[in-house]
Amino acid sequence: MFKIITPFFLFIAFFSFTASADFKKGFKAYQNKDYRTAHREFLEDANKGVEEAQYNLGLLYEGGLGITQDYVEASRWFRKAANKGHILAQYNMGLKHDLGNGLLQDYKEAVRWYNMAAEQGHDLAQYALGIMYFEGLGVNRDYTKALNMYQAAAEKGYMVAQIELAQMYYLGQGALKDNTYAHMWWNIASAYGSQVGQKNRNIVEKSMTTEEISYAQKLAREWMQANQ
Repeated sequence: MFKIITPFFLFIAFFSFTASADFKKGFKAYQNKDYRTAHREFLEDANKGVEEAQYNLGLLYEGGLGITQDYVEASRWFRKAANKGHILAQYNMGLKHDLGNGLLQDYKEAVRWYNMAAEQGHDLAQYALGIMYFEGLGVNRDYTKALNMYQAAAEKGYMVAQIELAQMYYLGQGALKDNTYAHMWWNIASAYGSQVGQKNRNIVEKSMTTEEISYAQKLAREWMQANQ
């Protein structure tokens, strides 16, 4: 199994048309890499309870941008935003508890936060939750739930989840062994540039009939056409 979880958090600042003047100034300063100004402007809105500002302030502390890096303070602001339903902040809280970054490592709490973000459709949270179910971290091991979470993330185009999903079908974990679906998902991952996907697809082909391979290729084409 891959153990890849995307770390904090690509430093993406959200912008909405209803954002305050302070947030817009902070966003512009952030884009210009004027992180001290971004911190000052985000802090204004964060103290007023604006979750986007709280989330972005957490990012600045997480990355040490314009301020001293402080994982605990980052966690504090992420939590405030996450409690308001901010999907990326929820994922961040899950990851922080998962890795013990600025918070005590607590797999049950990681699962709780991942689940919140996953229910909102966050693909990385769905993938991370799949790992937790597969490994039995913070939850009882459940291959069926792991497969379902990988499936959800794979359907959104997350390549690592596609590889893991294919592996589970190939091994018959969480579902009946199905070389057709294993081939399909490895083929899709291969099309996205995965050498692992390409290698495993070629391996599974050796135990498939020509008709099965043709059908698996058809499924992959249809999925990719529908998800361009």
